[in-house]
Amino acid sequence: MELGLVGLGKMGGNMRERIRRAGHTVIGYDRNPDLADVHSLKELVDALQGPRVVWVMVPAGAPTQATIDELAELLEPGDVVVDGGNSRWTDDEKHAEELAAKGIGFVDCGVSGGVWGLENGYALMYGGDAENVAKVQPVFDALKPKGDAGAVHAGKVGAGHFAKMVHNGIEYAMMQAYAEGWELLEKVDSVTDVREVFRSWQEGTVIRSWLLDLAVNALDEDEHLDKLRGFAQDSGEGRWTVEAAIDHAVPLPAITASLFARFASRQDDSPQMKMIAALRNQFGGHAVETK
Repeated sequence: MELGLVGLGKMGGNMRERIRRAGHTVIGYDRNPDLADVHSLKELVDALQGPRVVWVMVPAGAPTQATIDELAELLEPGDVVVDGGNSRWTDDEKHAEELAAKGIGFVDCGVSGGVWGLENGYALMYGGDAENVAKVQPVFDALKPKGDAGAVHAGKVGAGHFAKMVHNGIEYAMMQAYAEGWELLEKVDSVTDVREVFRSWQEGTVIRSWLLDLAVNALDEDEHLDKLRGFAQDSGEGRWTVEAAIDHAVPLPAITASLFARFASRQDDSPQMKMIAALRNQFGGHAVETK
């Protein structure tokens, strides 16, 4: 089939290549002309035969909204737009309604795989009407990993991005657990080779995972992570997961704590710890450190 792909960054560029390797035609547009096959959304739409499928891989929020608004004016009834970025699930119903008013279908798709997806395939979670999903199915089949697993029609519009959001929340908590265990191992004198402890966990243990493999890769490159600053950004999906948990009264203590740990990583001199130190000094005479 033919596919229009908008956004050819680290994810989108590799996705274009994987889809092409499966024998499909991909016409890509990016604001960077060095990456693009065409140089405008109109040129992309004109190059596709109907019914068209256009997959959007741009940052969530205003960039995605602007792209969908422009496509709504260019596409025709029977065409389908796929949002494969990290959009908030609450935006999906709005996009679906806007496009449906013009007879254009909409599918939201959470995509996981990062820089490894080109060779290993991408885990896909998509939401939307069966009729619209069917029009995109050959692309889903090209992108997913080999075998029966790795892709799911998660439900109605919004279900794909909601599932991907929860996936990322779980990822936050798993990474935090590995990080806490690594720091504790590094602190004690009795453990003399933390990297090899992590490596030993890769086989036969209940905590083996791809994240553990990546942790070992990182330690092989920088054994004590001396080259890195202890700062971690968040993409927004961890926050959305916690907000959804509050809305539905679902307790997520591990995921919530992992999100707050990232916030703490951005403080060189924690204001909270200043108050804790002051209080310990007040009630117990505990020593404080001054600048």
